[in-house]
Amino acid sequence: MRIIAAAEVEAALDYPSLVERLRQAFRRDITVPLRHHHDVEVTGGNTATLLLMPAWQADRHIGVKMVTVFPDNGEKSLPAIMGIYILLDGKTGSPLALIDGPTLTVKRTAGASALASSYLSRQDAERLLMVGTGALAPQLIAAHAAVRPICNVLIWGRNPEKAKRLAKRMNRRDFRVDWTDDLEGAARGANIISCATLSKDPLVRGEWLQPGTHVDLVGAFRPDMRESDDEAVRRARVFVDTRAGATKEGGDIVQAVESGALVPDDIAGDLFELTRGERSGRRYYDQITLFKSVGTAVEDLAAAQLVFERY
Repeated sequence: MRIIAAAEVEAALDYPSLVERLRQAFRRDITVPLRHHHDVEVTGGNTATLLLMPAWQADRHIGVKMVTVFPDNGEKSLPAIMGIYILLDGKTGSPLALIDGPTLTVKRTAGASALASSYLSRQDAERLLMVGTGALAPQLIAAHAAVRPICNVLIWGRNPEKAKRLAKRMNRRDFRVDWTDDLEGAARGANIISCATLSKDPLVRGEWLQPGTHVDLVGAFRPDMRESDDEAVRRARVFVDTRAGATKEGGDIVQAVESGALVPDDIAGDLFELTRGERSGRRYYDQITLFKSVGTAVEDLAAAQLVFERY
């Protein structure tokens, strides 16, 4: 059995290759049982989460990801998300690889957002606002830049120092990255707004969205979390990675449905339908689009297969 470390996963999953592999995976017949989602009490801290995400492709591979999310880990200088991925032979069940979970997760998550963006954002989108400064932020910036001509990025975070450090690290002569403390102003000027936070209160307001904006919501993976308000959902054509996951776990969708801002039947499509051509993405230049991602084991399996092929 191979043990594939974080650096190898990072090297194997360049975004052009990963986005196309994800596109093909959503078109294929991959079995994805409902993932296990368990709350784990932490004495004196915020509730943690244990996720078990299985998937398999007949006669090829079986994969299971085990992930923990501990929101307070930042105070201990540890990642909030940790875990492992086990890839098994689909014909014999024998273990093939043990793959670094956090790197696989951030890469496939950012790749899924880029896949959605390839259908939903404007083809000439150049200005990206990144809301959040965690492990996903640099990956989302790189992923969106792989499918759109992004050349101007602003980063906003609750901790301005983290935003400054990330911007300094990513800034290049041909790829301008800076930080901002003006969330509203940055949102009003962005072609794409990508959010990856653990916020429980809306950060992106619908009244800020300009015609043609694409909103990419990656954080807020529990029903009590939220990154956008009702007005953002009302104004946008809404898409999700999977309907079952987003309507059950994604706070931006769950709370909008509860308030009446969104009817589940009004969700325009998911990644299965977009990649198979069953639903259209962006319909016109000035349309506001919104994509809510909560993650699916389809993405993990596709990414793990690509890593295994390259190592």
